Amino acid sequence: MTDMTRTPKIALEEHFMHPDFIGYFNRTAINISPDLFGKALESLQDFGERRLEAMDQIGVRTAVLSLAGPGVQAERETATACRLASQVNDYLAEKMSAQPGRYGGFAHLPMQDPAAAADELERCIRQLGMQGAMINGQTNGTYLDDDRYAPFWERVSDLGAAIYIHPNNPADMGYMYHNHPELFGPVWSWTVETATHALRLLFSGTFDRYPGAKLILGHMGETLPFLLWRLDSRWEISNRGTMRLAHPPSHYFRTNIWMTTSGVCADAPLRCALDSVGAGRVMFAVDYPFERPAEAGEWIEAAPLTEAERQAVCFGTAQALLGL
Repeated sequence: MTDMTRTPKIALEEHFMHPDFIGYFNRTAINISPDLFGKALESLQDFGERRLEAMDQIGVRTAVLSLAGPGVQAERETATACRLASQVNDYLAEKMSAQPGRYGGFAHLPMQDPAAAADELERCIRQLGMQGAMINGQTNGTYLDDDRYAPFWERVSDLGAAIYIHPNNPADMGYMYHNHPELFGPVWSWTVETATHALRLLFSGTFDRYPGAKLILGHMGETLPFLLWRLDSRWEISNRGTMRLAHPPSHYFRTNIWMTTSGVCADAPLRCALDSVGAGRVMFAVDYPFERPAEAGEWIEAAPLTEAERQAVCFGTAQALLGL
């Protein structure tokens, strides 16, 4: 049973794996120590006692599950991506139905075809009961600010769906990582890649054109809360060509962008995020099974928060954003 003395929690970056997607998952082996890669596969494929016990130990009432990346974002064939995305979404929906209230879901989308991705998002929300979608970075070298994604963002805005941008490798490895493989992956490059993806969306005016769009970033906002003042200041002198925004960049972090604590169990970045964007923008996550649930749970219970902040971070904000 859940420990009732703990703050109830909703966890938002909790991964799973489908057998047909292990080949895509193996492409991230370049980013992880060979001695450790693959050890999480058994946990990723468990939807029963192991996962539920880990949730119960830290008071997680609902875990919003998402396929461990990169999934079909790494697929070259559009038809294959569409077929597999639909397949894994049906699979996740079955797991959600088997544990009512314990599992939510982020849809997996074939971004190779923006119209198909929009249709699949709508199906997953309206028919399968999911709470939004997780997209694993760029798809075949194309980021979500590309004009071809206009129909997708229009549907996202109309649905009020939350889109979680999850790290993925860039289309090619930059020379800045040459002779430093430790930087290419979760230590650094995934943060750079994901933060840049979010800023591409912001500076291209996505949130001005689609004010109902809702973006979620993991890992305490991928360092961006620390940079809000400088983003506003340097935007004024940047070589922005024809780009215009209706508001300073920091505005969109308080209207269209949310973030989770996934993979960051430290007080200073948590307080930075809260003080920069407010308690209504920060949500709890573990990054299961790549981080230890017990560590994340014990940390958030002891973090320097007011009780109102703790409740907002642990469950209130996610309830409001995702309709849980």
